[in-house]
Amino acid sequence: MGSFFRSEEMSLCQLFIQPEAAYSSVAELGEAGSVQFRDFNVELNSFQRKFVNEVRRCDELERKLRYIEEELSKENLPIPEIEDLPSAPNPREITDLEASLEKTENEIIELSQNAVNLKSNFLELTELRHVLEKTETFFKEREGDSLSRALISDDPATQATNVRGRLGFVAGVVPRERVAGFERMLWRISHGNVFLKQVDLDEPLEDPKTGNEIYKTVFVAFFQGEQLKSRVKKVCTGFHASLYPCPSAYTEREEMVKGVRTRLEDLTMVLNQTQDHRQRVLISVAKELQNWMVMVRKMKAIFHTLNMFNLDVTKKCLIAECWVPVQDLPGVQRALADGSKAIGSSIPSFLNVIETTETPPTFNRTNKFTRGFQNLIDSYGVSSYREVNPALYTIITFPFLFAIMFGDAGHGLILTLFGLYMVLFEKKLMKKKSNNEIWNIFFSGRYIVLLMGLFSIYTGVIYNDVFSKSMNIFGSSWTISGYNGTDLRDNQFLTLSPYDCYENFGATSYPLGMDPIWQTPKNKIVFLNSYKMKLSIIFGVIHMLFGVGLSVVNHVHFRQKINILLEFVPQILFLLLLFAYMVAMMFMKWVMYYPQLTKECSKEQCSQEILDIIRYGPSCAPLVLILFINMMLFKSNVPAGAGCQEFMFEGQDIIQQVFVIVAVLCIPTLLLGKPLYILCSRRKKNSKHVGLLESRNGDVNQGLELTPENVETPSASPVHNEHEEDEGMGEVFIHQGIHTIEYILSTISHTASYLRLWALSLAHAQLSEVLWSMVLSIGLTGGPPDPYNPSSYISSIILFLVFAAWAVLTVAILVMMEGLSAFLHTLRLHWVEFMSKFYEGTGYIFQPFSFKVILENEDISED
Repeated sequence: MGSFFRSEEMSLCQLFIQPEAAYSSVAELGEAGSVQFRDFNVELNSFQRKFVNEVRRCDELERKLRYIEEELSKENLPIPEIEDLPSAPNPREITDLEASLEKTENEIIELSQNAVNLKSNFLELTELRHVLEKTETFFKEREGDSLSRALISDDPATQATNVRGRLGFVAGVVPRERVAGFERMLWRISHGNVFLKQVDLDEPLEDPKTGNEIYKTVFVAFFQGEQLKSRVKKVCTGFHASLYPCPSAYTEREEMVKGVRTRLEDLTMVLNQTQDHRQRVLISVAKELQNWMVMVRKMKAIFHTLNMFNLDVTKKCLIAECWVPVQDLPGVQRALADGSKAIGSSIPSFLNVIETTETPPTFNRTNKFTRGFQNLIDSYGVSSYREVNPALYTIITFPFLFAIMFGDAGHGLILTLFGLYMVLFEKKLMKKKSNNEIWNIFFSGRYIVLLMGLFSIYTGVIYNDVFSKSMNIFGSSWTISGYNGTDLRDNQFLTLSPYDCYENFGATSYPLGMDPIWQTPKNKIVFLNSYKMKLSIIFGVIHMLFGVGLSVVNHVHFRQKINILLEFVPQILFLLLLFAYMVAMMFMKWVMYYPQLTKECSKEQCSQEILDIIRYGPSCAPLVLILFINMMLFKSNVPAGAGCQEFMFEGQDIIQQVFVIVAVLCIPTLLLGKPLYILCSRRKKNSKHVGLLESRNGDVNQGLELTPENVETPSASPVHNEHEEDEGMGEVFIHQGIHTIEYILSTISHTASYLRLWALSLAHAQLSEVLWSMVLSIGLTGGPPDPYNPSSYISSIILFLVFAAWAVLTVAILVMMEGLSAFLHTLRLHWVEFMSKFYEGTGYIFQPFSFKVILENEDISED
């Protein structure tokens, strides 16, 4: 948890690795995932780097793996997941892997090509069979006509004897979607002298290359003359029609059909055997595909990392620079030792920690529970190096502020069950790797959803709000004489007020949360408005005070003691003396004033004791907002009631004046304190430098010998340019002015911004109540079913349907839409109102070389 409080301490390290051990050492570092390398070869492009050929080899292996994966997807074969990821292959394993993939790819290509050739032959024979079978009806129409038999005869002597001209034909199949254009084109080229007969195939055929279904039509085109025959064949070629030989004699067609069917049976048997062999090969490959993919990706990542290294002058050692968490330095040294040991090298690799003035990356070590909260903070901006991490406190404040706006125990229970489902079955859900982006967002924040639901149940119990209804567990603490339960239920204009005589009103506190009686009166919203508005101001001021308090932790850590005196102290005083004082007045009003109403009387008629009692009665309770406004304006209002006083206690007006004066004095302190301190520091430094130069000039005049040891060179002397110094101080004043104005105005605006806690809570409660009264109450008005009245069962059916509609609307609107709205408002309260008090967020994230992260990113990119 210490590293989660602020980012871990980082070190810039220099690695010296032997070229022979570089591959294995980087592989060990990738498994450890604790090193972020810096690129030494930024000026070089990808083709000028040392290990470009090895990267190309990896790209070729990836291409082969993608081809194998595509073939598996064509056959709908599952790729089994692997439990333990293999390590990066050593050089000998790389050669064996290349040979294995080469052999597997060639075998699959050969099998695929053979399958395509066999399927092409099968398609041609199938089309020929359909042509021979479907055209039989065309020829039977002319069997009784001798002239027709002569016209379609292939014997020239017969044709010359019976007819002067010669009538030929072509038969084949054409894609069904091209039939209309095919027919029009034949008519155009022949001017209507081509007679076309066609019939659609009932069953689709399979494309040999893609496996898609294709629909075709059998046709026969009759024509006269060789010239027209040539035109018809060209049209068939243009429309991708397949022409097949079709004898005109019946006996020849029958013999040809029998031969085609025999060949189809033999070809089907060969196709099945080829497909079975292909399936066996692909199944055996699928078992190793994931292992091969992981090995190739790791190998490629290693060579990409090695391309960042540089050779020393002797070209016998690889040099690398990297950021390493101080806590992981021993692990990195062990990884380097294991890398050298893996190849049997006697020369160890070295790791040197070097000093630097560069800003290290920010690294907050997280687990599966804290990762979601850290992502919320990093979405706004990565924390500066060693800055206080707001994610630690967000674990509690984020779900709590969300629950204040989403305060319904029923809706919180739905949210809790959803979050609990994702938490309990997280391992099973992780393996599914869904492509749904919305689901992935919910799943990554499953612990946030769970905590938001649990906190919502708590605030729902405090509000006594369960699906817009209250729970009467302890019984009501209100006891008003003259009313019974029936009167309370039937009185639509009932209002509850603490301004009742104490003889008729029992003022006892409700054990937990809100009294259920407040669900019935008409002035419920008036009471809840005041209650929730005050709560939002109280929690808002506490939240801002906590944020300002965290800034002092940063000042202490970075040794900025002057910031504590000139920034933190004025800021916290301004916030305490004004807004925290307003919160204190709210508590004082709740504690000091009581609800019982006493009898009115004038000063002459009442004793001093009674007047003191009247002073703290409900009619004399001052409005906190009016008191605060008068405090800021130095105004005073005369109380209207007899015995009432403007202030809660004696001397409050003097204390308020002091508070306002001190708060106003904090503004110039914030505005000028730090710039004036910086100005004085610079002048003091310059005066010391001038005095040093004068003393040295005096030594020269006295004839002292000057040596290079006791004289600074001009380039080393801190000579300041007055123009640059003035410009720098101007920037300091401007920056401090902007910072002061921003803090003073934001303190006021942020306090008002926390009123969204009240507004959304009230809106959520009212929307839930409207949904109950306008939807579910429709089904509840029918009452229970009467066994002697069959028509009463209709109300049960109505209730069932209405409850389904109410449940859907509750989940869709009140849980999902209202939950998203409350989530976004809570996020804004943390990013703007809370984190602006202490958080800079100008760092950059630590991105270590980790095989786990690389493989996860590869899976996401593929999805």
